[in-house]
Amino acid sequence: MSTTTSAASDEKPAILKWASKDGEFRRQQSTFRDTIEADSNAKFAAEPDRYHLYISWACPWAHRTALVRQLKGLDKLIGLSVVDYLMLDKGWKFSTAEECPGAIPDTVNNAQHIRDIYFKVNPDYEGRFTVPVLWDKKLETIVNNESSEIIRMFNTAFNQYLDKEHAERNYYPESLRKEIDENNEWIYDTINNGVYKSGFATTQAAYEKNVYPLFKSLDRVEKMLEGKKFLIQDTFTEADIRLFTTIVRQINPTQVVPVGNGPDLDVPVDQ
Repeated sequence: MSTTTSAASDEKPAILKWASKDGEFRRQQSTFRDTIEADSNAKFAAEPDRYHLYISWACPWAHRTALVRQLKGLDKLIGLSVVDYLMLDKGWKFSTAEECPGAIPDTVNNAQHIRDIYFKVNPDYEGRFTVPVLWDKKLETIVNNESSEIIRMFNTAFNQYLDKEHAERNYYPESLRKEIDENNEWIYDTINNGVYKSGFATTQAAYEKNVYPLFKSLDRVEKMLEGKKFLIQDTFTEADIRLFTTIVRQINPTQVVPVGNGPDLDVPVDQ
């Protein structure tokens, strides 16, 4: 057997690289956590055409930032690049719209892959090459790659540049913040991240530990939405946005249900 063949056979399947040794998927903490501020003297001051957002439509975390960008009318202030929906061995790649419908190439850094942007900031970067990425064209660096923080920036930081209608749209109103935060917490743990903890689990125990809370929380959401449109009172908030970008996807695209009541395989088949 050649060395090449041996190395290939020892290579872990891609899905196994996302889970720890115990089979549990553990999300990496985002490493770029700066903030865009309305203050003109801030390091990352809100300015038109200074920032650029990199996303993938295949990623629910990135999807939420794109939604808030559009809902707040920031599409004329903050540029957008969309990677190919297919993640290959080098991670998210940029394609043309002809190669991948909906893709928007990187016209800021002319990168071929999202990893190129991370390496531009830090050639020794060793983390995952995730989206979204919020880029500062002025300082040529990544501002933030944490979706929950990016949508908060988009919610208020650029209001001074928006028309009255868009500036008044507030998806994190002070009067509802306690309820929003409480709902965000369990929805994140069991649904937003729950689909990953279930889908990327590599042991039966890890899978069942997370899949049951996932479906229990989906039932809870259905109960909360009975007779109304939004999670919190009659107000459309970031809690709805964060939930929507996960549940709008097919959580179980193959329609296979591997847990629950089924045949007892210890009982002989009746011939």
